[in-house]
Amino acid sequence: MQDFFTLIQQDSHSKARAGIVHTAHGIIQTPIFMPVGTVGTVKAVHQQELQNEVQAHIILGNTYHLYLRPTTDILQQAGGLHRFMGWNHPILTDSGGYQVYSLAKMRKITEEGVKFQSHIDGSRHLFTPENVMDIQRKIGADIIMAFDECTPYPCDYHYARKSLALTHRWLNRCIRQFDDTMPLYEYQQVLFPIVQGSTYPDLRRESAETIAGLERAGNAIGGLAVGEPAEEMYRMTELVCDILPTSKPRYLMGVGTPINILESIALGVDMFDCVMPTRNARHGLLFTSEGVIHIKNKKWANDFSPIDPQSHAATDQHHTKAYLRHLFVANEMLGAQIASIHNLSFYLRLVQEARQHILLGDFLAWKNKMVRQLAQKL
Repeated sequence: MQDFFTLIQQDSHSKARAGIVHTAHGIIQTPIFMPVGTVGTVKAVHQQELQNEVQAHIILGNTYHLYLRPTTDILQQAGGLHRFMGWNHPILTDSGGYQVYSLAKMRKITEEGVKFQSHIDGSRHLFTPENVMDIQRKIGADIIMAFDECTPYPCDYHYARKSLALTHRWLNRCIRQFDDTMPLYEYQQVLFPIVQGSTYPDLRRESAETIAGLERAGNAIGGLAVGEPAEEMYRMTELVCDILPTSKPRYLMGVGTPINILESIALGVDMFDCVMPTRNARHGLLFTSEGVIHIKNKKWANDFSPIDPQSHAATDQHHTKAYLRHLFVANEMLGAQIASIHNLSFYLRLVQEARQHILLGDFLAWKNKMVRQLAQKL
């Protein structure tokens, strides 16, 4: 059987890496950004546009939301999420742990798992490490995540330590259930454990060492980008990446801005996801190679230049800033669609360029230049 991950090149001036992830639904060139398709759709973006315009290699689905709608029974009848949504490329599902974290007033955490109320109709449900593995088997993602508790920021040390111990016990149960069951759709699935520990170096180190010893196909870093300063996130990410094995891909969950992604690539991260490109797009905030644009501002009303002059994406070349602003002011749905495709294309192009510069050997100088450009407000 082919290795799940192949490390192609390590940058000589940073910890950045270029690699290839091998899945049943295709290969993923890393570093990679994964558009978030929470309920079987990346908001405002058709699957054909995801493939052809955005050039996404992999997307993310959410276990909590898919479990509630359309339900895992319907997904299983459809033959899994790939067939249900017409996406014949890799999919990663998160375990619902972050949604449990965000539903603090509607859930109760016990050793067994998490009892929670649906945000849709108030119905009561239970997630356990075992049934979350079964749910993700039914969804059929290529990469599935362990069930964990995501701690808030700031977090009391005593609570963070107690939570980490629970997450590790849940992880052992996830692994047992995953290893004792088979894929439902005749293709291989892999399980990623998640490093937790809040912003406490000793807890992060303990979690990373525990997870590194499990030798799963890949590893994730969770519990960051939840309100802590960026420098704190980078410090924890670097600590963890220095411990996790180089032969496995590293996935930093829920991150982040283009600058966050570039800085984290330099620390050794391979995979990212975030709702930011699509969520911000729907509010008229665009990421471009020249800086950040608030397209609703009047200054763009008669700017007939392309959305991003340095981009070769069709959306960016076919539409002007003035036209896109008009769509937002007129509250036309096409505005959110064009902006979403633009932002996702920018994120994917950014990580593709990062990979090229890792392979060329000049990643660090390029990254530092890009960080300065991307910080500008236009």
